[in-house]
Amino acid sequence: QVTLVESGGGSVQAGGSLRLSCATSGRTFSTYVVGWFRQAPGKEREFVASISWTGRTTYYADSLKGRFTISRDSARNTMYLQMNSLKPEDTAVYYCAARMGVGVRTQEPDYDYWGQGTQVTVSS
Repeated sequence: QVTLVESGGGSVQAGGSLRLSCATSGRTFSTYVVGWFRQAPGKEREFVASISWTGRTTYYADSLKGRFTISRDSARNTMYLQMNSLKPEDTAVYYCAARMGVGVRTQEPDYDYWGQGTQVTVSS
């Protein structure tokens, strides 16, 4: 069992930055892949980014490359999502997720555990 708790969401103006954190507990952090998803109002949840066990492999949604950076700190059992140059269309609830299998993935069914989400609101 893995528990994930997101934090760091909030309101920011367009062009600003936020760093989301996802604190994990349960199984050894270094044994699972973690990722971020988001769900905007009226839309389906979508993949944002994923990072491998070792942190050496990352994968991003094409539309977010260059603005978002995913990282993990095994000493703190925490994953991060640095979001820069935020746009109003980035407004969404952001979720972190953990995957017990090997390899980064972009689909929701590939992830086994989910956090409750944190709201990010970007105003123009």
